[in-house]
Amino acid sequence: MTTPLFLEIDNTPRDYAWGLIDGVAHVRGTAPTGRKEAELWLGAHPSAPSAVVGDAPWPALDAWERETGATLPFLLKVLCAAEPLSLQAHPSTAQAKEGFERENALGIPLDAPNRTYRDPHAKPEMIVALHDGFEALCGFRPLADVRDDLQTLAGLIDDSAASSALSTWQQHLGGADGIRNAFLWLLSGDESLPALVAAVTEVAARDARFALLARIAEAHPADSGILGALMLQHLTLRAGEALWLPAGNIHAYLRGSGIELMGPSDNVMRGGLTGKHIDTVELDRVLDARESGDPRLVPEIVSDGIRVFRPVERSTADDPGFELYAAEADGEIALDGPAIALATDGEFELASGDERISMPRGRAVLISRPAAMRITGAGRLFVAAG
Repeated sequence: MTTPLFLEIDNTPRDYAWGLIDGVAHVRGTAPTGRKEAELWLGAHPSAPSAVVGDAPWPALDAWERETGATLPFLLKVLCAAEPLSLQAHPSTAQAKEGFERENALGIPLDAPNRTYRDPHAKPEMIVALHDGFEALCGFRPLADVRDDLQTLAGLIDDSAASSALSTWQQHLGGADGIRNAFLWLLSGDESLPALVAAVTEVAARDARFALLARIAEAHPADSGILGALMLQHLTLRAGEALWLPAGNIHAYLRGSGIELMGPSDNVMRGGLTGKHIDTVELDRVLDARESGDPRLVPEIVSDGIRVFRPVERSTADDPGFELYAAEADGEIALDGPAIALATDGEFELASGDERISMPRGRAVLISRPAAMRITGAGRLFVAAG
């Protein structure tokens, strides 16, 4: 049997605690559910493979991969955040393979809460903002700027225990490998940290210079990740702007909706702002503890109506194996392997040879094989490709 070029796919939105009420429905233009909708997964990841809609030989994309031998080297998501996500970083391919095999050897079930590596894949990722005002923490700020802020806090904190802890933080920051040691100390559970978190939260509530920390504290009170956030870059994106987060990058999305493209993985090393498992040993292994520079990803122009985001791993200069096209009008793209398309505004048609499919707002399709693809229509269409 010849596999159709286009297979409509769908999935159930994931209702994580930080999700936005009706978030995915709003992006897709579908009926509201009244529930939190944090993420929609479009791909073949075994934790939540996309279902194939209609009459097809495979119920879901994981079965399609197994039975055809094709692979999707990415996972495409709609992400809708009403509150800050956890501080987190993701492993490289080598780190993921080693960690996955190690935890398998230890007999830790894949669905165990204390499991860190749930698959043997890397998870570099990018996100494109769907609307103005998407906010994120992404990568470490310049060391000098962090030191200046700590010095300002030192003049605003009256509590002696908190002042002593702040001095310890400053000492870590001023030593060898200061960014790494200072950040990991904040996550160490040191007995002096609660007083410092309380004091910084109190300062943030009354001093506009630290208003971001006050917002984070509202969602995650008494969490030492509030302090960690002070060491990270705070960025606000306009619609269509993108961030690139390579392996080891420490980040947390704060609020807003975006299209996220990543390696086909669910490996997360959390470092605060969460009630889930935190593994600081593994976070230390994968953490890129350098000043990050500007993490915005500038697209290339394919044609008047189409751009493409092509990331490269910062740490290894390796191609992460995926790219994301963003179409607003007619154009053509060449796909070297299977792809996934999602329309978020307007209406399009995809065509290759004699095969074609309409793409109204909200529809997602698998493009099952390499193809020269014609895109016609207007609005906003994303195509994730390997």
